[in-house]
Amino acid sequence: MIEMSPEIATLVMMGGIIFAVLSGYPLAFSVGGVALVVGFLTWGTRILPAFYYAMWGIATNYAFLACPLFIFMGMMMGRSGVADNLFGALHMLMGRLRGGLAIATVLLGTAIAACVGIMGASVSMLGLVALPAMLSRGYSKDLACGAVCAGGTLGILIPPSIMLVIYGPTAGISVGKLFMAAFIPGFLLAGLYILYIAIRSRIQPSLGPAISSEGMSVPLGTKLWRLTTSLVPMTLIILAVLGSIFFGIAAPTEAAAVGALASLLLVLGYRKLTLHVLKDTLVGTLRVASYVLFFACAAFAFTGVFLGLGCGDVVARVVMAAPFGKWGAFLTIMVLIFILGMFVDWMGIVFIMVPIVTPIGIALGFDSLWFAMMIIVNLQMAFLTPPLAYSIFYLKGVITPEMGVDTMDIIRGVLPYVGLVAGGLLLCARFPSIITWLPSQMVR
Repeated sequence: MIEMSPEIATLVMMGGIIFAVLSGYPLAFSVGGVALVVGFLTWGTRILPAFYYAMWGIATNYAFLACPLFIFMGMMMGRSGVADNLFGALHMLMGRLRGGLAIATVLLGTAIAACVGIMGASVSMLGLVALPAMLSRGYSKDLACGAVCAGGTLGILIPPSIMLVIYGPTAGISVGKLFMAAFIPGFLLAGLYILYIAIRSRIQPSLGPAISSEGMSVPLGTKLWRLTTSLVPMTLIILAVLGSIFFGIAAPTEAAAVGALASLLLVLGYRKLTLHVLKDTLVGTLRVASYVLFFACAAFAFTGVFLGLGCGDVVARVVMAAPFGKWGAFLTIMVLIFILGMFVDWMGIVFIMVPIVTPIGIALGFDSLWFAMMIIVNLQMAFLTPPLAYSIFYLKGVITPEMGVDTMDIIRGVLPYVGLVAGGLLLCARFPSIITWLPSQMVR
């Protein structure tokens, strides 16, 4: 066995992940492989039982059971067609506003985020439903693409979000409290996005022109009725899932089961439930959930080796040495998360970095729930900042050549929203009750 100082072990393990990823290996295999090699070199065969117990702990963790259930719920909601109906209603209601369709896109993203919880599904749905409508009516490519990407990324923030389900047990925080804590920040970001679109469309009317004829002959009562009937199914599912958590009726795992059943009934009610749809949804759920759980096993093993070799203390000393006291240390963590988000999958950040930085945040005197939500909001920028920028690639995947949209159009569109997320973070830092108030109202 080899003796390693904590400083050397930190460099070896972090450098090993970077080298493996740049060599083309998937992040999950890179993380698990580095943990296995370094653990074997320093601890010998004792690393094998550690791996076994890490996998066993994930497989038997009750909180993680909510993950496949929420994934099934999100995928089934995508099959229901409710997004098409809601966008059609918002289209008629807001078409006369400058930038109205882009605002409707953000509103639709906010609504489906509360039902889907999977960022890729949200961006893809918006790209298929809203983007063609905006482009065909003369909207600027960057404004339209930015609204789709920003509105779609809310799916990973507004509950029930897969990120929150994973973050909770990783940081030792109640998933139910994370759900409640994420609501107001999610709506805050949506409000900032809408304000930006409205102001920019007012200053530059050609970017988001108002629609002068479509839907204008439809009576207001008809528009409101269509909007109401489109919102009711989604509202019922949200109340069934999140209401049961808020009022202490069910834990997140039981609520996830209720949501999965409700989404299945919704697709059945819309007469879109077929054997093919059910099979595709189950296979997709199995594929995504298996990847998440495999990544969790690899990351927990990595974290165990990393902390066991004293590397966590090295990171803590570096962060604590930042100037300007605890806020300087907090800023250092936020910048580190932001930079990692440009290059690393969000699950890698949650599984690897959260167990390391959460004790640091507590040692600095920050509320653990507030600290967790600040990291989660920060990760919104990870989906919008190249080179990784998942939302950009999800949108690019559903764009047809006829649209004439290239990657640079999307990048130009999303960059202003990175600044808006940063502004949202500043507001949450200045007014912590944005995050902490709603969880404090939960029925125990």
